[in-house]
Amino acid sequence: MAGASPLAVVELGLTAAALWGGSDFAGGLGARRAPALLLVAAGHLVTLVVLLVVCGMAGLRFPSINFVLLGLLAGFEGALSLAIFYRALADGAMGVTAALTGVLTAAVPVAFALASRGWPSTTEVAGLAAGAGAIALTAWTSEHGTTPRALAMGALAGVGFGVQLVLLKLAATGGVAWAMTTARAGGLLGILLALAVSAQAGNRLTSGRIRMRGFWRMGVLAGVLDAAGNGAYMLAAGIGRMEVGAMIASLYPAVTILLAIVLLHERPGWRQKLGMGVGLMAILLLSR
Repeated sequence: MAGASPLAVVELGLTAAALWGGSDFAGGLGARRAPALLLVAAGHLVTLVVLLVVCGMAGLRFPSINFVLLGLLAGFEGALSLAIFYRALADGAMGVTAALTGVLTAAVPVAFALASRGWPSTTEVAGLAAGAGAIALTAWTSEHGTTPRALAMGALAGVGFGVQLVLLKLAATGGVAWAMTTARAGGLLGILLALAVSAQAGNRLTSGRIRMRGFWRMGVLAGVLDAAGNGAYMLAAGIGRMEVGAMIASLYPAVTILLAIVLLHERPGWRQKLGMGVGLMAILLLSR
């Protein structure tokens, strides 16, 4: 499928963005009832069991140890990056931190692809630049008070998320389903480690009263959407240029905002509206 059309890559990237954006929306609602890391742990646990059953019932051949390790590493370091990201959001203005993290998430696979495959066409370069601008605009808010520590942690999380996208692409060479499964296993280990460290430190990510009603439901929904988004992204990165799939998939904050507009009747700021418009322009450029 190396000759797949750019439109197919964009369609899969948009599918990943929609699923990841929905996952963040569900996780955000669930976080009103329970600590975010606990929600992520619930989603990882249930989706890992489901993926193991699916792979077993389908009789999929187990990949070589190299691909297994890549998947485990992708999930593990992605989970730790998520914990760092939550800590960064707690320490500073969410908008500034999220914008920095989002841009770096897309920048790492772009840099990797350029180093390994060379420069894409001029139109794709323009689309990638527009996508980066759209991510920053969509995530940015007018909040103030971000500390250098929060920015450093946000940058570290962004690099971690970007590395995860690269590792997922490499792991998927041994089979997308098993890559999703091993990544989920590594992610569960990482989340459990983050929970243990957070609880030991008395961190507010795990403290507070937990209302069980709706807790597991939202955690599992977020986990299922996230895992499906990983699969869509790996398919996109596998049939075309990875940087295109990664950039389109990284537009997922726009989906979260759209869901908040439709379901929660929230009103986006002018930066978010501009960011979604620039994102559409990036999609048009990258689909040519």
